[in-house]
Amino acid sequence: MKDKSIFIKNIYYMLSYAFTALNQGDYENLAKEDFENMHNLFAAILAKGIGRQLKQGLYREYLSRGETISVLRGKLDMPGTIRNRLAKKRMLTCRFDELSENNLLNQILKTTVMLLLRHTRVKQEYKDDLKKEMLFFSNVETIDPGNIRWSAIRFQRNNNTYRMLIGLCQLILEGMLLTTESGEYKLASFLDEQRMCRLYEKFILEYYAKECPRVKASASRIPWALDDGPGTMLPDMQSDITLTRDNEVLIIDAKYYESITLTHYDTHTLRSDNLYQIFTYVKNKEKEFGEKPHTVSGMLLYAATDEVILPDFSYSMSGNKISVRTLDLNRDFTEIEAQLKAIVEEHFSRG
Repeated sequence: MKDKSIFIKNIYYMLSYAFTALNQGDYENLAKEDFENMHNLFAAILAKGIGRQLKQGLYREYLSRGETISVLRGKLDMPGTIRNRLAKKRMLTCRFDELSENNLLNQILKTTVMLLLRHTRVKQEYKDDLKKEMLFFSNVETIDPGNIRWSAIRFQRNNNTYRMLIGLCQLILEGMLLTTESGEYKLASFLDEQRMCRLYEKFILEYYAKECPRVKASASRIPWALDDGPGTMLPDMQSDITLTRDNEVLIIDAKYYESITLTHYDTHTLRSDNLYQIFTYVKNKEKEFGEKPHTVSGMLLYAATDEVILPDFSYSMSGNKISVRTLDLNRDFTEIEAQLKAIVEEHFSRG
């Protein structure tokens, strides 16, 4: 699926559900703008977000630093001070903690912005806004994007306003970076399939959580229904989206591929691993209910492509309904909403 097959505005709406901060006042006008490409969309969101953060103040944290000075500050660094004495310097080497903007969160922001500023597809108006904001980052260093350990980043009360911005930077840096032979970085034309799949999953989950209160939406873990033996070596079963109301459950696996079906001698078939996965989720989830009345169904929800043949089937497999559907992201967003709400109506028709 190429970027031109998804309305840029729909990407914004997907982001606004994935990152709830985009629903706040300063970002609302972005939904009215026409973006020619993803680079401009990301640049505009970052410019708005960093501008908001500057009004609140850049996050600072205590960093340890060393300095050779004439009076004691912090802790004395004895080996360094001895070297000064041997060199006949009447100076002390000290180590102390200092509040600094030059921390990982601000470094990620600056690194992302500097990459966008170098890209030819970003409009000058967005570059001008970002350049002005970077004046406040003069004490912040850029870093190698490949060395960022995203899973190690922790947010707390005094830096929680960075959560959306860092999430967006991760999407950009992980999904839009290519390395040239010379070791330099450049922006790719669009997010790769894996990162778009993550955004697609997160969008659907957050949409249902916000817009469909009649069901509970979660990305829940499904335990293995074991008869005996330890399950320590078994892989986790983590659903993309689980919709629940009382004893009715629909497990949705959101899939994003360039091609939905596999073709062999002009015969189109569904991806077997996708079917095995959703079937396994459904049968193990069903075991949780025991003898209680229940309904557990599964759905593979593919992002529609420009393929001629798109799946739209429902099967009864060992007593469970397994559906295969597509969600067309190349429609007005109201039509996308209608498609998503129709899924709830179909599977949770009572009440």
